[in-house]
Amino acid sequence: MLSIESIDTLLVDLPTIRPHILSMATMMQQTALLVRIQCSDGIVGIGEATTIGGLSYGPESPEGIKLAIDTYFAPLLLNGDPSRPALLMEKLGKSIVGNMFAKCAIETALLDAVGQRLGVPLSELLGGRRRDTLPVAWTLASGNTAQDIAEAEQMLEQRRHNIFKLKIGKRAVEQDVAHVAAIKRALGDRASVRVDVNQAWDEASAAKGIAMLEDVGCDLVEQPVAAHARGAMARLAQRFAMPIMADEALTGPHSAFDYAASAAADVFAVKIQQSGGLWGACKVGTIADAAGIALYGGTMLEVGVATAASAHVFATFPRLAFDTELFGPLLVTEEILNEPLSYADFALKVPDGPGLGVTLDMDKVEFFRRDAARKGFHGAAA
Repeated sequence: MLSIESIDTLLVDLPTIRPHILSMATMMQQTALLVRIQCSDGIVGIGEATTIGGLSYGPESPEGIKLAIDTYFAPLLLNGDPSRPALLMEKLGKSIVGNMFAKCAIETALLDAVGQRLGVPLSELLGGRRRDTLPVAWTLASGNTAQDIAEAEQMLEQRRHNIFKLKIGKRAVEQDVAHVAAIKRALGDRASVRVDVNQAWDEASAAKGIAMLEDVGCDLVEQPVAAHARGAMARLAQRFAMPIMADEALTGPHSAFDYAASAAADVFAVKIQQSGGLWGACKVGTIADAAGIALYGGTMLEVGVATAASAHVFATFPRLAFDTELFGPLLVTEEILNEPLSYADFALKVPDGPGLGVTLDMDKVEFFRRDAARKGFHGAAA
C-alpha cells in the first residue's frame, strides 16, 4: 500500500526586481514556503504557500505556515495513503481550523503526486482544461507615475503584458486618480488599466474615487473597501457601471456564496490559497459562474510552484472574462524552477507535463533557503 514517508517544509527568500508598493506594505523580497511530500513509491509532490508582506495582508505568514505544517499537519498525514488526497484533506479539515494557505500548499503537493503517478496534468484531475494559455496582467506598483509608464511601455514592446493593474490607496484619492489618469492617457487603447485599492477606502471615499476613475477610463476597481464591508461593496456594485471586484473578501466557497447572494461584486478574484486549495478555488469559480459573476484569476504573488497550480485551476474555468494576473515569478529576480514558466504574446502557457508540470531547481532552492543548515530537504529535484 502507498504511504506518505515524509513531509518537508522550507522557507526561501527571493529579492524583488523593484520595491512593490501596496496600500498596506512595501515589499523588497518575496518569501515562499515550499512543501515536498515524499511517497513510498518514490514520487515527490511539491506545493507552495506565499503571502504578501508577511502578516500585513492576512492572518497567515510563511513562517507561521511552516510551523503549522511541521507541528500539526505532518503528524496527521504521515503514513497516510497519498493516492487518496480528498480523504487526507478531509482529515485535515476535521482537525485543523482555518490555515487556508497551509492547506492549499499540502493539497497542491498531494495532487501533484497523483498527477505524476497517473501521468496526467493536474488540470485533468480538476475536470479538464479548456485553454492552454492565460492572458496575464502586470501590476504597476512603484508609486512613481513616470516609472510606471516606462515600465508599461517596456511590457507592451516585449509583448509580455497589455493589461495593467495599478496599486492605489496609499495617497489621497485625488492624487491616486491623477496617477491612474496619467497612465491611462499614456497607454490609451493599447492596454487595459485597472486599479486595486486593497481595502484602503471607506465607502464615501470609494464612491468619490470610483466616480473619478470611471471618468478617466479605468476598466475595473478591486476591493475598494474592507473585506468585511459586504453591504458597502453591494451598494457600490449597484451604483456604478464600472465593475467592482471582490478579492480579500473571498475566503472560500462559503464567502463566495454570501457575496453572490448579496450581489456584492460584479467580478470575483479567485485565489487558490485564499480558497483553501485548488478544489476550493474551483468551487468559488462554479458559484460565480452560476450567479452570473465574472471571473479573474488572482495571485498572492506566488512564485513558480503555486503559479503553476493556479494556472491549472484557471485553465478549467468555462469563462475567464477578466483574465489573470499570474505574474508572481516575474516579480522576483531569481528562478527556482528547473524550467521557468513560459510567458509570451501577453499570456502564460499552462504547463502540460504530469502533475504540476514543474520541478524545483534544488541548487537554487538550497542557495536561497533561509536556514541553509536545516536537514531533510536535500537530494534530487521533485
